[in-house]
Amino acid sequence: MPPDQPDTDKAAPPAWATLRRFLVYLWPKDAPALRRRVVFSMLLVLAAKATSLIMPFAYKAAIDRMAPGMEPGAALAIALVAAYAGARFAAVAFDNIRNVVFERVGQEATRRLSEHVFAHLHRLSLRFHLNRKTGGVTKVVERGTKSIDTMLYFLLFNIAPTIVELLAVCAIFFVKFGPGLVVATLVMVGLYIWFTRMVTEWRNQLRRDMVDLDTGAVAHAVDSLLNFETVKYFGAEDREAARYGNSMRLYAKAAVKSENSLAWLNIGQSLITNLMMAGAMGYTVWGWSRGMFSTGDVVLVNTLLSQLFRPLDLLGMVYRTIRQGLIDMEAMFKLVDTPQEVTDRPGAPPLQVTSGEVRFDTVLFGYDPGRTILKGVDITIAAGKTLAVVGPSGAGKSTIARLLFRFYDVTSGRILIDGQDIAAVTQDSVRDAIGIVPQDMVLFNDTIGYNIGYGRAGATQAEIEEAAKGASIHDFVLSLPEGYETRVGERGLKLSGGEKQRVAIARTLLKDPPILILDEATSALDSRTEAAIQEVLGEISRRRTTIVIAHRLSTVVEADEIVVLDQGVVVERGTHAQLLAADGLYATMWRRQAAERKTEGLGVEDVLA
Repeated sequence: MPPDQPDTDKAAPPAWATLRRFLVYLWPKDAPALRRRVVFSMLLVLAAKATSLIMPFAYKAAIDRMAPGMEPGAALAIALVAAYAGARFAAVAFDNIRNVVFERVGQEATRRLSEHVFAHLHRLSLRFHLNRKTGGVTKVVERGTKSIDTMLYFLLFNIAPTIVELLAVCAIFFVKFGPGLVVATLVMVGLYIWFTRMVTEWRNQLRRDMVDLDTGAVAHAVDSLLNFETVKYFGAEDREAARYGNSMRLYAKAAVKSENSLAWLNIGQSLITNLMMAGAMGYTVWGWSRGMFSTGDVVLVNTLLSQLFRPLDLLGMVYRTIRQGLIDMEAMFKLVDTPQEVTDRPGAPPLQVTSGEVRFDTVLFGYDPGRTILKGVDITIAAGKTLAVVGPSGAGKSTIARLLFRFYDVTSGRILIDGQDIAAVTQDSVRDAIGIVPQDMVLFNDTIGYNIGYGRAGATQAEIEEAAKGASIHDFVLSLPEGYETRVGERGLKLSGGEKQRVAIARTLLKDPPILILDEATSALDSRTEAAIQEVLGEISRRRTTIVIAHRLSTVVEADEIVVLDQGVVVERGTHAQLLAADGLYATMWRRQAAERKTEGLGVEDVLA
């Protein structure tokens, strides 16, 4: 992971600040072998440039030996031509060896940056991930990480060598042809760079517009595909296609503008370089006609300028690529700079769970400053006991689970596990101590075995199967043609709701946490499946501190204590029988749900069962 950037970056221009952050990956402090590769690559660059500068002199000498009256020196001319060819080969060989040496540096830099961004995204708060668009984020990361290898190559092996070659050519021109040709060369190169920069800055705005439209189109496409069921429910396929088509039309229009502007840039660059070539060659021919220069000198100037203009012709493309790369990396670094909402205190110790008592001590919390969800909640769950949290929708039931996992920090008050404030210990240790079976279990698009094994890193196949047996899904898995290697599809959609819940239970069993949260774990299931799952949940909650967040009151009648939340306040607490006897909100909810079940064809006896 790269070191923290110095404060001076805050005052630097955005492009330079982005470039400085990116160069950290080129020269990693913890990888001396990569540093040696960078140094060796630069030595090969210098060797290649030295060889390429020798070539024109060999060519010039060969031409001079071919002047009238120099026929006896043909053997020397042939040797010089051979030396010229050898120098050309050496220059190509040095360049390719340099690429071989440097390839690991570029790939390693890309890997480090990708891992840093990916890890940071996972450290960001739940609030960020609830607001993000998956397609847009992945596109930003993809473009940003892919830019680093290209930018490393161009910065080290195009811009730097071009500057070296320009200085060398100017020195040769000064010695051989006087200061006039040097001044003309510098003026034309300066004009070329100025023109390229001005036009490219204009094109960058077009590029930004194109990138924004592309990101928006991809984000919408991914979001639409992830919600394909909703699209089909409402027969909105044509609507989605039209919306995506409109996004792509806007992108195509921006792309046409961007590509057309490239043509004008190329025309201007070509005009400047060819004017320079014509002027320099004309001056050399004029000097030859006056006897000032030899025929070989004309060839020398032509060859030196051709070699100089070759990378200069690429300079426009290189500058555009670097600027575009900086734009892409700037967007990615904005993700990296997104602050973590929940952080560990410096030197925070890990949580030590001895018995598993959980206490909410006057907890006040709101997702937004103007909307408070929990208003001074006081709840204690004794070690090894089961507490149910019920209440109307929006009462703050699921918020309790999110706060216990420390997805958010409380506004005021404390959450204690065995007397330890979870804000004062490490997040990882808190989450290691808690298992959850959520209402909507989303599985990885991988095998059943992988999804169950995700509960504990390094779990063996025997442990995975044991957890599956505990969740009553082992026999079902064995009945499948591929067994535990069966893939579950995107978000686990190849499995039924009950099967997904059993996978979630098996995953939690494998984790074997001392504290368990059942967050509406059976609300999406039919009555028969719910009864089967409920029996399994009852088994795994034994000997664990369990918090059951439920909408169906029939699932919590056996809880040691039931807490009723209403608008973020605990309004009732007690056992099922005590709450019914109190004839308050819980009793009202119970009668309403009993009536609903009766309307669906089930008697109160079924509910009580």
